[in-house]
Amino acid sequence: MTPDVFLVIVAALLGLLVGSFSNVLIWRLPRGESIAFPPSHCPNCDHRLGVPDLVPVLSWVSLGGRCRYCRAPIKARYPVVELLTGLGYGVIAALFPPLLVGWGALGLMALFTVLLVGSAIDLDTYTIPDELTLPGTALGILFGFLNGRAGAAGGLPDLAGAVQGAVLGAGLVVAINQFGSWVLRRFRERSYPESPIGYQQISLALLAGAWLGPWWGLGAALLSAAVNVAARRVVRVPELLTLGGLLFSVVLGSAGYGPGMILMVQGALAAAGATSLVAGVYWWLKYRGHSADEGADEPADASAMGFGDVKLAAVIGAFLGWERLLLTLVVAVFAGALFGVTQLAMKRENRVKFGPFLALGALVALIWGAQIIEGYRGSLGL
Repeated sequence: MTPDVFLVIVAALLGLLVGSFSNVLIWRLPRGESIAFPPSHCPNCDHRLGVPDLVPVLSWVSLGGRCRYCRAPIKARYPVVELLTGLGYGVIAALFPPLLVGWGALGLMALFTVLLVGSAIDLDTYTIPDELTLPGTALGILFGFLNGRAGAAGGLPDLAGAVQGAVLGAGLVVAINQFGSWVLRRFRERSYPESPIGYQQISLALLAGAWLGPWWGLGAALLSAAVNVAARRVVRVPELLTLGGLLFSVVLGSAGYGPGMILMVQGALAAAGATSLVAGVYWWLKYRGHSADEGADEPADASAMGFGDVKLAAVIGAFLGWERLLLTLVVAVFAGALFGVTQLAMKRENRVKFGPFLALGALVALIWGAQIIEGYRGSLGL
């Protein structure tokens, strides 16, 4: 047995164990419960589970899918999540050999867990917990640092690439959210702007970032938030000025004015993404212990996507880099549209949010992204 095959087997076994822990995350994170205490217990009778009850897959099979103590049914999702994680970890170890990629392989396994857990929670609750995505983004940036020290093998981003991927990922999705929401509101201002930092500051970052670059754009957003704090109220920044101004700016950039259209778009998205992550951390800390995404979304205003999707895109960008992130979004939009049309043809309501499609796109980008990107570059003669 070669070392690479041995590591694939070890990775698959590790995945089974992590899959068991993933089930804990899926159950407890949306409920604001500690993931460590109390120890694993039956959600029906609260009886503490012993080691024989916690063996991945085998315990569920041997118990016939029922609790040993109260005989309540145990969802089939538990062994499915364990098997998927074991399979996913094994595939990652095979495609990105740890002896070649180093820490990057472990990082991709962590990404797989975030995607699987986030998708399962999104399907159940239509939210993606900040406790999953914000630490996940930081973890992706950490692995970018480790990739850089190892030479960024396997086409994985280094520290700079991870930061760029995170802010561009969040920025692209939040920009879609901003303009989609603005259109759905028929270009009316938001009824309930957040204070001190929220969607208005993100829109301001889009405009300022287009002309001044990402970090000055973030600075403008933070200055606006500071004004809100000093005034002790929301000092409105009209979207007609910020979002409308960005559209006008892009037109000017395409005509050769300013930094140029491409740099303006990149600066706008990066500034908005960075502001989104700062806002996400602020609202997470303020509403920590409440339900996922509470305080970050505005139920009274129309929105194209949930803010949880913005942070999930940041996670994907941090781990995979901006090129694979773009592929992720293309696949996610196509898959979501195809699923929606299918549901419409079957006269069913589409209740699946965008998060699971983002996860699907990320897996496609992870497994086939390098070949697709190289093929696309070849078609352009690059």
